[in-house]
Amino acid sequence: MLSFPANVRIYLCTKSTDMRKSFDGLHTLVRQVFRTDPLDGHLFLFVNRRRDRVKILWWDRDGLALYYKRLEAGTYELPAVGDGTEGVEIDATA
Repeated sequence: MLSFPANVRIYLCTKSTDMRKSFDGLHTLVRQVFRTDPLDGHLFLFVNRRRDRVKILWWDRDGLALYYKRLEAGTYELPAVGDGTEGVEIDATA
């Protein structure tokens, strides 16, 4: 079970992401899409084109952590966003 501090914000990249990207590639995407520092301790979520895989990048006080999940059935539902929006902040309770 993962537990995150209460003040952690969650950012979702709404454009599909190449799941071959690892720490450095996702770190660069955070800078480009969200215009924030990946070392702030927030969660950054990335989904693939089929929306059946998600990667989460998180700074865990002493290093970057990368979590990866593949759904066996179904897809992740993304929030509706305006045209051209590549990243949004989402609420953990939604």
